[in-house]
Amino acid sequence: MNKNNEVEILLVEDNPDDLEMAMLALRKMNLANRIQVARDGVEALDFIFCRNAHAGRKIENGPKVILLDLKLPRVDGLEVLRTLKSDPRTKMIPVVILTSSKEQRDMIESYHLGVNSYIVKPVNFEQFAESVQKLGMYWLLLNQAPKL
Repeated sequence: MNKNNEVEILLVEDNPDDLEMAMLALRKMNLANRIQVARDGVEALDFIFCRNAHAGRKIENGPKVILLDLKLPRVDGLEVLRTLKSDPRTKMIPVVILTSSKEQRDMIESYHLGVNSYIVKPVNFEQFAESVQKLGMYWLLLNQAPKL
């Protein structure tokens, strides 16, 4: 991470294989410089809200986008999304659900809570890597977001 603690992507993923594939894909596109990884919902919320191990951060240096899995230990992705979107300091951070869940109820609840995009993870490595690269390119380079 750079010296002013800015993070561009918060990647919330507990599956080591999916995490490794996502990091490889982002590195390939030179987008891995300012990534924070959280392996469960509690760690994600601590990072976003500058608590516990992340108490030294400033909430203004939050991520430009959050790639969020739904099936997480301790606190699930829907609860992370609910907490994030209900706080005025963080509700405008774009969140992309990146999950293996094709459940209609998960998709509906995610959009109801304010998710910006819902993507079902492809099983194939090349497709997964391509999806992550496109996500990074879009949210970091093309999307225009207001200053928080």
